[in-house]
Amino acid sequence: MKQLSETWFAEGYVDFESKKYTLLAYLQQVNQLFDENKLYPPLADLIFHYNNLMQFKRNKSFLQQQFPKRLSGIDMQRITALYQHMIDDDDVMQEMEDIIGYAIKNFRNTIEDGTIIYEMVESHLEIEPVGLIPADNTEGYFLLRDGNTTDAHAYKYRISRFDRHNETYRSLATQYVSSWRISWTVSPESIKHELVKQSAMLSVPAVYCIASRISMPLQETLLPIAKRSLARYISNEPAGPSV
Repeated sequence: MKQLSETWFAEGYVDFESKKYTLLAYLQQVNQLFDENKLYPPLADLIFHYNNLMQFKRNKSFLQQQFPKRLSGIDMQRITALYQHMIDDDDVMQEMEDIIGYAIKNFRNTIEDGTIIYEMVESHLEIEPVGLIPADNTEGYFLLRDGNTTDAHAYKYRISRFDRHNETYRSLATQYVSSWRISWTVSPESIKHELVKQSAMLSVPAVYCIASRISMPLQETLLPIAKRSLARYISNEPAGPSV
């Protein structure tokens, strides 16, 4: 999938029809992936661009601290120069306003389409602890199961917390461990026993089973949503993608 650059709407010749074509071509790719129920990375990318434009609309400039992972110093210098050019040219500024307004509306509509898929998948997930859960459950394992198969994919997880702009955020990092086929001799409990034997942790780790009642692409949809759902389940946070 061809990505949009962070400054796509302000690059080159600022022309509404040209930028409209660029945007619609990008969204067409995203919608094709959504038609295949493949949410990530397109949904996260859409949310980034939407928030990016909203920030630009509010401030008419980019704040570097808002996008430390996506914007480099060179990007900031280019945006500063572009902004100076725009405020010196009323026609360019008006064209930019039209482009941003059109893009925000289309990004919002496409994000809503992705959110519908997200919430549908999330509503079909069931999370259950496997056996006893230790007091410290910020690190452990989870078994991910697609309801239409007997496969159980085991991942090691670790939840990290960090502060940004006076708010606390959580991230859940995962590492694939192995897969098992559930049968009358292989159960989540027996898989936990194997994981405990392999674990380098000093105590018995937390293990959760996450099962989906519907079939979805594993890497592009099921795993990302399962990770977010587990992080919220452990932290007792509200559901849904962040916009």
